[in-house]
Amino acid sequence: MTPESPAARRSYQRFLAAYEPLRTELYRYCRYLTRSPWDAEDITQDTLARAFVLLANTEDGPQNPRAWLFRVASHLWIDHVRRRREVDTPEPEEVAQLEVPDARESREAAGTLLAKLTPQERAAVVLKDAFDFSLEEVAETLETTVGAVKAALHRGRGKLVDDASSEPGARPVPGALDAFCAAFNAGDLDRLTALLLDSAVVEVVGATTQHGPEAARRTVLHGMLFGSRLLADPNAPIGIDAQYRKDVLPDAPRVEARLHRGRWLLVHWYKHAGCEAVRAFTTLELAGDRVSHLRNYFYNADFLVDLAGELGVPVRINGYRWWREDDN
Repeated sequence: MTPESPAARRSYQRFLAAYEPLRTELYRYCRYLTRSPWDAEDITQDTLARAFVLLANTEDGPQNPRAWLFRVASHLWIDHVRRRREVDTPEPEEVAQLEVPDARESREAAGTLLAKLTPQERAAVVLKDAFDFSLEEVAETLETTVGAVKAALHRGRGKLVDDASSEPGARPVPGALDAFCAAFNAGDLDRLTALLLDSAVVEVVGATTQHGPEAARRTVLHGMLFGSRLLADPNAPIGIDAQYRKDVLPDAPRVEARLHRGRWLLVHWYKHAGCEAVRAFTTLELAGDRVSHLRNYFYNADFLVDLAGELGVPVRINGYRWWREDDN
Protein backbone atom coordinates (compact mmCIF):
# COMPACT_ATOMS: atom_id res chain seq x y z
CA MET A 1 0.00 0.00 0.00
CA THR A 2 2.96 2.33 -0.42
CA PRO A 3 1.73 5.60 -1.95
CA GLU A 4 3.86 6.13 -5.08
CA SER A 5 2.20 9.21 -6.60
CA PRO A 6 0.47 12.38 -5.38
CA ALA A 7 -2.95 10.93 -6.33
CA ALA A 8 -2.21 7.70 -4.50
CA ARG A 9 -0.99 9.62 -1.48
CA ARG A 10 -4.14 11.71 -1.38
CA SER A 11 -6.19 8.53 -1.47
CA TYR A 12 -4.07 7.07 1.28
CA GLN A 13 -4.43 10.21 3.40
CA ARG A 14 -8.20 9.85 3.09
CA PHE A 15 -7.85 6.25 4.20
CA LEU A 16 -5.69 7.24 7.18
CA ALA A 17 -8.12 9.93 8.27
CA ALA A 18 -11.00 7.44 8.29
CA TYR A 19 -9.32 4.34 9.68
CA GLU A 20 -6.02 5.09 11.41
CA PRO A 21 -7.77 6.22 14.64
CA LEU A 22 -9.38 2.76 14.75
CA ARG A 23 -6.20 0.75 14.09
CA THR A 24 -5.28 0.11 17.73
CA GLU A 25 -8.79 -1.01 18.64
CA LEU A 26 -8.92 -3.21 15.55
CA TYR A 27 -5.64 -4.87 16.52
CA ARG A 28 -6.93 -5.46 20.06
CA TYR A 29 -10.05 -7.08 18.66
CA CYS A 30 -8.01 -9.34 16.37
CA ARG A 31 -5.72 -10.15 19.29
CA TYR A 32 -8.65 -11.24 21.44
CA LEU A 33 -9.95 -13.43 18.63
CA THR A 34 -6.71 -15.11 17.62
CA ARG A 35 -4.84 -15.04 20.95
CA SER A 36 -1.67 -14.69 18.88
CA PRO A 37 0.15 -11.43 18.08
CA TRP A 38 1.25 -12.91 14.73
CA ASP A 39 -2.25 -13.86 13.57
CA ALA A 40 -3.67 -10.63 14.98
CA GLU A 41 -1.24 -8.51 12.97
CA ASP A 42 -1.90 -10.53 9.79
CA ILE A 43 -5.67 -10.10 10.09
CA THR A 44 -5.31 -6.43 10.99
CA GLN A 45 -3.22 -5.82 7.87
CA ASP A 46 -5.66 -7.77 5.65
CA THR A 47 -8.63 -5.87 7.10
CA LEU A 48 -6.99 -2.48 6.54
CA ALA A 49 -6.02 -3.48 3.01
CA ARG A 50 -9.68 -4.21 2.26
CA ALA A 51 -10.66 -0.87 3.79
CA PHE A 52 -8.14 0.91 1.56
CA VAL A 53 -9.52 -0.80 -1.55
CA LEU A 54 -13.08 0.07 -0.51
CA LEU A 55 -12.30 3.76 -0.08
CA ALA A 56 -10.33 3.85 -3.32
CA ASN A 57 -13.33 2.55 -5.25
CA THR A 58 -16.20 4.44 -3.61
CA GLU A 59 -17.03 8.03 -2.89
CA ASP A 60 -18.25 7.25 0.61
CA GLY A 61 -17.07 4.56 2.97
CA PRO A 62 -19.30 2.62 5.37
CA GLN A 63 -21.48 4.68 7.71
CA ASN A 64 -19.98 2.94 10.76
CA PRO A 65 -16.29 2.30 9.98
CA ARG A 66 -15.64 0.67 13.37
CA ALA A 67 -18.40 -1.93 12.99
CA TRP A 68 -17.42 -2.51 9.36
CA LEU A 69 -13.78 -3.16 10.27
CA PHE A 70 -14.79 -5.57 13.03
CA ARG A 71 -17.12 -7.38 10.63
CA VAL A 72 -14.39 -7.81 8.02
CA ALA A 73 -11.89 -8.96 10.66
CA SER A 74 -14.42 -11.45 12.07
CA HIS A 75 -15.02 -13.00 8.65
CA LEU A 76 -11.31 -13.15 7.86
CA TRP A 77 -10.57 -14.87 11.15
CA ILE A 78 -13.45 -17.35 10.89
CA ASP A 79 -12.35 -18.24 7.35
CA HIS A 80 -8.76 -18.62 8.60
CA VAL A 81 -9.86 -21.03 11.35
CA ARG A 82 -11.99 -23.06 8.97
CA ARG A 83 -9.17 -23.38 6.44
CA ARG A 84 -6.74 -24.38 9.14
CA ARG A 85 -9.12 -27.02 10.49
CA GLU A 86 -9.30 -28.57 7.04
CA VAL A 87 -5.55 -29.13 7.20
CA ASP A 88 -4.70 -29.63 10.87
CA THR A 89 -6.71 -31.62 13.37
CA PRO A 90 -6.57 -30.99 16.24
CA GLU A 91 -5.47 -27.36 16.40
CA PRO A 92 -2.96 -26.71 19.17
CA GLU A 93 -3.37 -22.95 18.82
CA GLU A 94 -7.12 -23.14 19.16
CA VAL A 95 -6.97 -24.84 22.56
CA ALA A 96 -3.90 -23.10 23.98
CA GLN A 97 -4.40 -20.29 26.48
CA LEU A 98 -3.23 -16.80 25.68
CA GLU A 99 -0.56 -15.38 27.95
CA VAL A 100 -1.38 -11.75 28.77
CA PRO A 101 1.59 -9.43 28.09
CA ASP A 102 0.75 -7.29 31.12
CA ALA A 103 -2.20 -6.42 33.36
CA ARG A 104 -3.13 -3.21 31.56
CA GLU A 105 -6.83 -3.44 32.28
CA SER A 106 -8.94 -5.88 34.23
CA ARG A 107 -11.45 -6.05 31.37
CA GLU A 108 -8.69 -6.85 28.89
CA ALA A 109 -7.25 -9.50 31.20
CA ALA A 110 -10.68 -11.06 31.56
CA GLY A 111 -11.08 -11.13 27.79
CA THR A 112 -7.89 -13.12 27.36
CA LEU A 113 -9.31 -16.08 29.29
CA LEU A 114 -11.04 -17.23 26.11
CA ALA A 115 -10.31 -20.86 25.32
CA LYS A 116 -11.91 -23.67 23.34
CA LEU A 117 -14.65 -21.44 21.96
CA THR A 118 -15.95 -21.72 18.43
CA PRO A 119 -15.10 -18.72 16.22
CA GLN A 120 -18.67 -17.40 16.46
CA GLU A 121 -18.78 -17.81 20.24
CA ARG A 122 -15.46 -16.09 20.74
CA ALA A 123 -16.35 -13.17 18.49
CA ALA A 124 -19.68 -12.71 20.29
CA VAL A 125 -18.08 -12.77 23.75
CA VAL A 126 -15.30 -10.37 22.73
CA LEU A 127 -17.63 -7.87 21.06
CA LYS A 128 -20.09 -7.87 23.96
CA ASP A 129 -17.82 -8.14 27.00
CA ALA A 130 -14.59 -6.49 25.87
CA PHE A 131 -15.89 -3.82 23.47
CA ASP A 132 -19.33 -3.09 24.94
CA PHE A 133 -21.26 -3.77 21.75
CA SER A 134 -25.01 -4.05 22.21
CA LEU A 135 -26.67 -7.34 21.29
CA GLU A 136 -27.99 -5.67 18.14
CA GLU A 137 -24.52 -4.40 17.20
CA VAL A 138 -23.00 -7.83 17.77
CA ALA A 139 -25.68 -9.38 15.57
CA GLU A 140 -25.07 -6.79 12.84
CA THR A 141 -21.29 -7.26 12.98
CA LEU A 142 -21.52 -11.06 12.82
CA GLU A 143 -24.42 -10.92 10.34
CA THR A 144 -26.70 -13.08 12.46
CA THR A 145 -29.71 -12.68 14.74
CA VAL A 146 -29.94 -11.38 18.29
CA GLY A 147 -31.21 -14.79 19.36
CA ALA A 148 -28.17 -16.49 17.86
CA VAL A 149 -25.91 -13.99 19.61
CA LYS A 150 -27.56 -14.69 22.97
CA ALA A 151 -27.07 -18.42 22.44
CA ALA A 152 -23.42 -17.95 21.45
CA LEU A 153 -22.80 -15.78 24.50
CA HIS A 154 -24.39 -18.34 26.82
CA ARG A 155 -22.33 -21.19 25.38
CA GLY A 156 -19.15 -19.15 25.16
CA ARG A 157 -19.22 -17.76 28.69
CA GLY A 158 -19.77 -21.26 30.01
CA LYS A 159 -16.56 -22.47 28.38
CA LEU A 160 -14.22 -19.78 29.70
CA VAL A 161 -11.24 -21.48 31.31
CA ASP A 162 -7.80 -20.50 32.45
CA ASP A 163 -5.33 -23.03 31.12
CA ALA A 164 -1.59 -22.35 31.28
CA SER A 165 0.64 -22.57 28.27
CA SER A 166 4.40 -22.70 28.11
CA GLU A 167 7.09 -22.03 25.56
CA PRO A 168 8.65 -25.15 24.04
CA GLY A 169 12.05 -26.17 25.33
CA ALA A 170 15.25 -24.72 23.99
CA ARG A 171 16.06 -25.47 20.36
CA PRO A 172 19.21 -24.78 18.40
CA VAL A 173 19.08 -21.68 16.21
CA PRO A 174 18.78 -22.67 12.52
CA GLY A 175 22.06 -22.19 10.65
CA ALA A 176 20.69 -19.69 8.12
CA LEU A 177 19.15 -17.61 10.91
CA ASP A 178 22.44 -17.63 12.80
CA ALA A 179 24.26 -16.56 9.62
CA PHE A 180 21.78 -13.73 9.09
CA CYS A 181 22.35 -12.47 12.66
CA ALA A 182 26.13 -12.60 12.20
CA ALA A 183 26.01 -10.70 8.90
CA PHE A 184 23.59 -8.13 10.27
CA ASN A 185 25.60 -7.47 13.44
CA ALA A 186 28.74 -7.10 11.32
CA GLY A 187 26.95 -4.48 9.19
CA ASP A 188 27.74 -6.57 6.11
CA LEU A 189 25.14 -5.73 3.46
CA ASP A 190 26.81 -8.01 0.89
CA ARG A 191 26.58 -11.06 3.14
CA LEU A 192 22.96 -10.29 4.00
CA THR A 193 22.05 -9.98 0.34
CA ALA A 194 23.84 -13.24 -0.50
CA LEU A 195 21.63 -15.08 2.02
CA LEU A 196 18.50 -14.29 -0.01
CA LEU A 197 17.19 -16.64 -2.67
CA ASP A 198 16.90 -15.14 -6.15
CA SER A 199 13.12 -15.49 -5.74
CA ALA A 200 13.07 -14.06 -2.20
CA VAL A 201 10.22 -11.79 -1.10
CA VAL A 202 11.23 -9.08 1.38
CA GLU A 203 8.58 -7.02 3.18
CA VAL A 204 8.32 -4.15 5.56
CA VAL A 205 4.89 -5.28 6.69
CA GLY A 206 2.19 -2.77 5.80
CA ALA A 207 4.62 -0.51 3.96
CA THR A 208 6.47 -2.10 1.04
CA THR A 209 7.28 -5.43 -0.62
CA GLN A 210 10.40 -6.08 -2.68
CA HIS A 211 11.17 -9.05 -4.92
CA GLY A 212 14.66 -10.41 -5.38
CA PRO A 213 17.96 -9.72 -3.60
CA GLU A 214 18.99 -6.53 -5.40
CA ALA A 215 15.70 -4.71 -4.88
CA ALA A 216 15.72 -5.80 -1.24
CA ARG A 217 19.33 -4.68 -0.81
CA ARG A 218 18.65 -1.13 -2.06
CA THR A 219 15.63 -0.58 0.15
CA VAL A 220 14.66 -2.89 3.00
CA LEU A 221 18.02 -4.40 3.94
CA HIS A 222 19.77 -1.04 3.73
CA GLY A 223 17.09 0.53 5.89
CA MET A 224 17.26 -2.25 8.46
CA LEU A 225 21.02 -1.84 8.78
CA PHE A 226 21.47 1.91 8.52
CA GLY A 227 18.06 3.48 9.11
CA SER A 228 19.05 4.42 12.65
CA ARG A 229 21.13 7.25 11.18
CA LEU A 230 17.99 8.83 9.76
CA LEU A 231 16.03 8.19 12.96
CA ALA A 232 18.70 10.05 14.93
CA ASP A 233 18.81 13.02 12.53
CA PRO A 234 16.01 15.48 13.38
CA ASN A 235 16.31 17.02 9.91
CA ALA A 236 16.11 13.78 7.98
CA PRO A 237 13.20 13.77 5.48
CA ILE A 238 11.44 10.69 6.82
CA GLY A 239 7.82 10.17 7.79
CA ILE A 240 8.40 9.03 11.37
CA ASP A 241 7.10 11.66 13.76
CA ALA A 242 9.61 13.46 15.96
CA GLN A 243 7.99 12.11 19.14
CA TYR A 244 9.12 8.59 18.16
CA ARG A 245 12.69 9.65 17.39
CA LYS A 246 13.59 11.13 20.75
CA ASP A 247 16.97 10.04 22.19
CA VAL A 248 17.72 7.66 19.28
CA LEU A 249 21.44 7.30 18.60
CA PRO A 250 22.85 6.83 15.08
CA ASP A 251 24.65 3.61 16.05
CA ALA A 252 23.75 0.57 13.97
CA PRO A 253 21.14 -1.66 15.60
CA ARG A 254 21.91 -5.24 16.58
CA VAL A 255 19.74 -8.33 16.28
CA GLU A 256 19.36 -11.46 18.31
CA ALA A 257 17.36 -14.63 17.61
CA ARG A 258 14.51 -15.50 19.96
CA LEU A 259 12.05 -18.38 19.96
CA HIS A 260 8.47 -17.25 20.52
CA ARG A 261 5.51 -19.62 20.49
CA GLY A 262 7.48 -22.09 18.41
CA ARG A 263 8.49 -19.43 15.88
CA TRP A 264 12.00 -18.02 15.44
CA LEU A 265 12.26 -14.27 15.12
CA LEU A 266 14.90 -11.58 15.16
CA VAL A 267 14.72 -8.87 17.84
CA HIS A 268 16.15 -5.52 16.69
CA TRP A 269 17.82 -3.56 19.47
CA TYR A 270 18.39 0.18 18.88
CA LYS A 271 20.62 2.37 21.01
CA HIS A 272 19.09 5.36 22.77
CA ALA A 273 20.60 7.85 25.17
CA GLY A 274 21.20 5.79 28.29
CA CYS A 275 19.54 2.57 27.17
CA GLU A 276 18.75 0.04 24.45
CA ALA A 277 15.22 -0.68 23.28
CA VAL A 278 13.57 -2.87 20.68
CA ARG A 279 12.10 -1.04 17.68
CA ALA A 280 11.44 -3.90 15.25
CA PHE A 281 11.02 -7.63 14.79
CA THR A 282 11.81 -9.74 11.74
CA THR A 283 10.78 -13.24 10.75
CA LEU A 284 12.55 -15.35 8.14
CA GLU A 285 11.21 -18.25 6.11
CA LEU A 286 14.12 -20.50 5.23
CA ALA A 287 14.80 -22.83 2.33
CA GLY A 288 17.88 -24.77 3.36
CA ASP A 289 20.65 -22.26 4.02
CA ARG A 290 18.91 -19.35 2.26
CA VAL A 291 16.05 -16.96 3.01
CA SER A 292 12.90 -17.28 0.90
CA HIS A 293 10.70 -14.71 2.68
CA LEU A 294 11.62 -11.93 5.10
CA ARG A 295 9.03 -9.92 7.01
CA ASN A 296 10.16 -6.88 8.95
CA TYR A 297 7.69 -5.43 11.47
CA PHE A 298 8.60 -1.78 12.03
CA TYR A 299 5.50 0.36 11.37
CA ASN A 300 3.26 -1.92 13.44
CA ALA A 301 3.07 -0.15 16.78
CA ASP A 302 0.38 -2.26 18.45
CA PHE A 303 2.04 -5.49 17.39
CA LEU A 304 5.46 -4.30 18.60
CA VAL A 305 4.13 -3.42 22.04
CA ASP A 306 2.20 -6.68 22.29
CA LEU A 307 5.05 -8.93 21.22
CA ALA A 308 7.63 -7.04 23.30
CA GLY A 309 5.38 -7.52 26.31
CA GLU A 310 5.29 -11.27 25.79
CA LEU A 311 9.07 -11.38 25.37
CA GLY A 312 9.67 -9.10 28.33
CA VAL A 313 11.81 -6.57 26.43
CA PRO A 314 11.65 -2.73 26.42
CA VAL A 315 10.13 -1.30 23.26
CA ARG A 316 9.94 2.02 21.40
CA ILE A 317 7.41 2.41 18.61
CA ASN A 318 7.85 4.12 15.24
CA GLY A 319 4.28 5.09 14.50
CA TYR A 320 2.46 3.83 11.41
CA ARG A 321 3.68 6.18 8.66
CA TRP A 322 6.80 5.85 6.54
CA TRP A 323 6.26 9.02 4.50
CA ARG A 324 5.40 12.61 5.32
CA GLU A 325 1.97 14.08 4.71
CA ASP A 326 3.53 17.19 3.17
CA ASP A 327 5.33 15.13 0.47
CA ASN A 328 3.99 15.92 -2.98
